[in-house]
Amino acid sequence: MASVVYKNKISFHKYEVKIKFKIIYLDELKCINILLLQRKSANAVREKIDEAIAEKLDMETLCSSGKSFHIADFGCSTGPNTFIAMQNILESVERKYKSQCPTSQIPEFQAFFNDQASNDFNTLFTTLPLDRQYFVAGVPGSFHGRLFPDSSLHFAYSSTALHWLSKVPEELLDKNSPSFNKGRIYYSNTLDKVVDAYSSQFAKDMEIFLDARAKELVAGGMLVMTMPGQPNGIPCCQTGMGMTIDYLESCFLDMVNEVSAPPK
Repeated sequence: MASVVYKNKISFHKYEVKIKFKIIYLDELKCINILLLQRKSANAVREKIDEAIAEKLDMETLCSSGKSFHIADFGCSTGPNTFIAMQNILESVERKYKSQCPTSQIPEFQAFFNDQASNDFNTLFTTLPLDRQYFVAGVPGSFHGRLFPDSSLHFAYSSTALHWLSKVPEELLDKNSPSFNKGRIYYSNTLDKVVDAYSSQFAKDMEIFLDARAKELVAGGMLVMTMPGQPNGIPCCQTGMGMTIDYLESCFLDMVNEVSAPPK
């Protein structure tokens, strides 16, 4: 019996109905933790983003070819953190435009919210801020690949999303591989080969992501990425994320053992 964990989706094959109440609880708890982490991350880097926009974003050049400014959030989830981040970016861009082009009209803003096609875009759109100062569009699909035409974005943003891999490294699922990660859902307290497999997949995914955004951003555009990290020399099992995943893994294994045990 195996479990599949991908982003916020959890499925236990054959036994999904029987343990559905547990899946929903764990999934909602995980979503809450992710939302809090994203909000703290966005608040922590807001000043840095303001500085980067003020120093490096050339609004006169960017807006010379059109009257609208395009911003995309990659891995937006269902809100509300994406709305807070979008508003912060918009306000910073407006300040820069007013200081650089004081006699020109501020451009219109187009916000694109991207996430997997399975994302709950209905919730996202029904909770949009009523006082928003931007036009809205949803863009379903994996950010590990192209999502926009060439040179169509002025600002690309992603917060606490890029640590999600495009897929589970194949060698972790191969029983004949030295990297086979039997009974595990993470790389905490496991073999170095398992860690290397995750690192290799992450490097491939990041290369694809950066290559796609490089094509989609206009010349002089800006890309801002924030993601959780791990201090050098600190084992994963001693980090907050590592301990959380270890507890989650223990719950999954108990659930698998419960439904796979022969009837008494």
